[in-house]
Parts: sequence; structure tokens; C-alpha cells
Amino acid sequence: MSKHSKIGIKGEQIGAEFLLNKGYNILHKNWRSGKKEVDIVAFKDDILVIVEIKTRSKSIISYPEEAVTRKKQEFLRIAATDYTAQFPQYINVRFDIISIILDKDIVKEIVHFEEAFY
Repeated sequence: MSKHSKIGIKGEQIGAEFLLNKGYNILHKNWRSGKKEVDIVAFKDDILVIVEIKTRSKSIISYPEEAVTRKKQEFLRIAATDYTAQFPQYINVRFDIISIILDKDIVKEIVHFEEAFY
């Protein structure tokens, strides 16, 4: 497994734990709709939360959240539409980003952007 993949998997684990500690109910991890994947599908306060987790090592040039491009946002919107078609009990949907910076597997920074895009 590549270093990039290991960092991503570690970040998803950290992000899920972070959300659980904030009172979110994790419904799915790595939920797929065709080729589109949602890192975490969670639920809190009557809102379905589609969460994209971006993790980078300390030696980064840009912030992790900057990697959530308009194209990725559109993929997440489509995946959310597919999800709510399968699970119609969820009406209110929000898109969040969790940005994580690691240094040798130690969290140096974690930022939760609620309502990151629409």
C-alpha cells in the first residue's frame, strides 16, 4: 500500500472518531454509488451529513481542504442524491469537510468545515 493510501486511511479513521466524539451517528464509511465514494455518511440533529475527509502529512504545500475541487463537490452531490434515493427518510443534507494534518501519525491539526459547500 502506498504512503498516500496509508495516510488517507489513517485520516478516515481519525475523522470518524472525531465525529463520534462530537455526537454524530456514523451510518456508513466509504459508501459507494458507482464510481463515486463518500468517506463518511453521518447523521446528527435531523441532518444527513456527507463528509469528505482530506489528510496530508506535515510537509504539505497546501491545506488538505483545498483538494476538494468543484468536480469532487459535484461527485459528492450526485452520490448524496443517490443515497437519499436509496434511503428516502433523509431529507435534510449537509456537506462537510474534515481537514487533517499529520506528522508521523500524530494529529497536528484537525478542522471540521460544516456546510463546506452546497
